Amino acid sequence: MKPFLAVILVLGVFLNRNHLPAEENVVAGKGSLKTGADQTEKYLPYLKGKRVALLANQTSIIGKKHLVDSLKTLGVNIVKVFGPEHGFRGNASAGTVVPDETDVSTGIPVISLYGNKNKPTKKELADVDIIIYDLQDVGCRFYTNINALSRLMEACYENSKELLILDRPNPNGYLIDGPVLDMKFKSGIGMFSIPISHGLTVGEFAQMANGEGWLTGKVKCSLKIITVANYNHDMPYTLPVPPSPNLNTQQSVLLYPSTCLFEGTYLNHGRGTYFPFTVIGSPELKGKYDFTFTPASIKGMAETPLFMNQVCYGIDLRNYDVELLRKKKQVNLQWMIELYNASPNKEKFFDSRLSAQMGVIERLAGNASFRQQIVDGKSEKEIRESWEPGLTDYKVMRKKYLLYP
Repeated sequence: MKPFLAVILVLGVFLNRNHLPAEENVVAGKGSLKTGADQTEKYLPYLKGKRVALLANQTSIIGKKHLVDSLKTLGVNIVKVFGPEHGFRGNASAGTVVPDETDVSTGIPVISLYGNKNKPTKKELADVDIIIYDLQDVGCRFYTNINALSRLMEACYENSKELLILDRPNPNGYLIDGPVLDMKFKSGIGMFSIPISHGLTVGEFAQMANGEGWLTGKVKCSLKIITVANYNHDMPYTLPVPPSPNLNTQQSVLLYPSTCLFEGTYLNHGRGTYFPFTVIGSPELKGKYDFTFTPASIKGMAETPLFMNQVCYGIDLRNYDVELLRKKKQVNLQWMIELYNASPNKEKFFDSRLSAQMGVIERLAGNASFRQQIVDGKSEKEIRESWEPGLTDYKVMRKKYLLYP
């Protein structure tokens, strides 16, 4: 059986000028990057004769073909698929309850883990020998794929199942920054003592969750990880498939660690447009900025966005040079400081109760001080100093679990 080709990038979905060409997903002198899923020769023999379940979505691919479709063609006995937030095929809006279904393409039952339950039951795993996890992550604490992974790890331990992780690069792998979560603010958008941008692949995170005792009862899941070939954390990596409906460009993925914080404010950060996480504004900023956008209802992306059908004034980051982020290796706080200072109604700037946003700033930032620091006019330097020694301690701890340079 020939192994599948290395990642074939689908560039058509990425139109921003800052998107990297496919040939840049190469480590100089080492050859083309190959995701865990691409290296079928390393795990197909291991799956032979086993009843397989997967936690997968639209990013679970081998080349240009979905992992489930490919494995089924290769004779793997897939008995069921579990679907995360946004659903198995990735077409559900953020935060929307996803129902169970039967996959139209394969006839395989799909059980949702985003809705009435968040991890597989004993009954659902009774006819399963091994579970595969293959979701593209973007390296941020508030991106929910690592939450789904931790719960799946717990279910595997509870039901004596092995978990096979097909690892993928972290497009923000170079970035380790932000306050480490104060567990008083633990929530669905922050479950672990990690900074905003954690600098891990999902395989590395799984090892950390095991090693640091983060699973319920401090249990340890039996793991097998197929690592990414020819990858390092500083390597620019262009995603071949959008990881979720509102991270639909490479620009949005790279800005996400910085701009997702605006979900805790009374500003629209591009939801209700086709360029979310790359524009930020509100009607109240009229006269402060020339750039405008008008959020609208978009099925599968944002059906009731903040300031729907109202002209918003603010900043346009669609052409922002993301290489500046890579050079500084820091979350950008200046946009938050600038827009707060420009806001005419500062008393409601952080009042996400007035908006359709997903979370308050304390849960997103991960501490009780960030809001007040912005209100008090603290400098970026002063804010960053308050993240220590937690951030440095995390960086030291992280080294124990690295699979890549």
